[in-house]
Amino acid sequence: MAKVKTTFFCQNCGSQYAKWQGQCTSCKAWNTIAEEVIQKPEKSDWKTPTKATSKRVSKPLLINDIDTSQEARLNMQDDEFNRVLGGGMVHGSLTLLGGEPGIGKSTLLLQIALNLKYKTLYVSGEESQKQIKMRAERIQPNSNNCYILTETKTQNIFKQIEALEPDIVVIDSIQTLHSDYIESSAGSISQIKECTTELIKFAKETATPVLLIGHITKDGHIAGPKILEHMVDTVLQFEGDRNHVFRILRANKNRFGSTNELGIYEMQGSGLREVSNPSEILISEKDEELSGNAVAATLEGLRPLMIEVQALVSTAVYGTPQRSATGFNAKRLNMLLAVLEKRAGFRLGAKDVFLNITGGITVDDPAIDLAVVAAILSSNEDVALPSDYCFAAEVGLSGEIRPVQRVEQRILEAEKLGFSTIFVSKYNKIALKNTGIKTQLISKIEDVVSFLV
Repeated sequence: MAKVKTTFFCQNCGSQYAKWQGQCTSCKAWNTIAEEVIQKPEKSDWKTPTKATSKRVSKPLLINDIDTSQEARLNMQDDEFNRVLGGGMVHGSLTLLGGEPGIGKSTLLLQIALNLKYKTLYVSGEESQKQIKMRAERIQPNSNNCYILTETKTQNIFKQIEALEPDIVVIDSIQTLHSDYIESSAGSISQIKECTTELIKFAKETATPVLLIGHITKDGHIAGPKILEHMVDTVLQFEGDRNHVFRILRANKNRFGSTNELGIYEMQGSGLREVSNPSEILISEKDEELSGNAVAATLEGLRPLMIEVQALVSTAVYGTPQRSATGFNAKRLNMLLAVLEKRAGFRLGAKDVFLNITGGITVDDPAIDLAVVAAILSSNEDVALPSDYCFAAEVGLSGEIRPVQRVEQRILEAEKLGFSTIFVSKYNKIALKNTGIKTQLISKIEDVVSFLV
């Protein structure tokens, strides 16, 4: 029998140590280092050349000789998911989906697996086949291409994959898998690394895309070693508040596409509904015009969004005024308030300022600056802005209104949603003509104040 070998891993970041110590020197966390058993016998099973793994022979090829005539990406039958991935799933890629418990990760991937036209194997280590069937009947009762397997041992999973030869594999979740080649328990650092390595080897050799679900820690990071996110090709984050129905899918890492794209879903009793027009949830409906509201034309990747900005300016009850921002950079808010004081003469130093981006999303597009300024001015003067006005410009430190990129796309989106006037920088080069929306060109913050107040 081979000698049992042990080593010590930090359960928070995955750093390895020769002996136990109280604090991890990498992530500075205390009492997270645990001993794990590592023993690797002779590897066999699926890793020996078989029918499933010999589809592609590993040999060097001249880059000009590599054949790309086959379909480059697989259509996931979900426009939001395809957009975030960059146009679909790439053959042989490994995608990791993370999110809070109960947010809908399993529902999203099961819904995609049921709607796919490709042969799909859904492997679950958390639910039985009957439990998955109960959810599937609520989402999509009939599916002729989705196979369900409840298994946690990777060697048994690869035997079923070899027999079935699916086009796509879904694993729910990576923390429940364990391999015979590692003696530590499932979910440990060494088990997650070994199981992920085996799945990567399988995906690359057979050109089969693999989707993984990953748990997250209380800090919001994907559980397991940080190297897990470096190993996979794409890391997706499924966000949202369980008390609300809307969910946001974004890419933290994507080797085959942009990380700026955004997918929005609505949680319903029959599953997740794709929200093709996000402005319906980002602009609130109201019976009368209220002060402190302004609409900004922003961009998330290639998608234009109309987002409502809400501001509240009130006299500070205590000595120190409060500055609070939800969904917006608080330091940038302080900068815009300083510009208003210096360039426009508004005395906001003794007033509380609260800012909120509706819809529960975070915006870092500088084009939202002008809408923030307009909302603050509206609340300070208690004058409601017309509901058909929108804004798309950046505000500089000297009070100048700076141009933003792809302004024509923002203008067309505002026109499509029924806005009558959009405020943009006069330095933007706009080639659009005969549009149904008025383009108000401004150059200084003083022009905005004189026009709105």
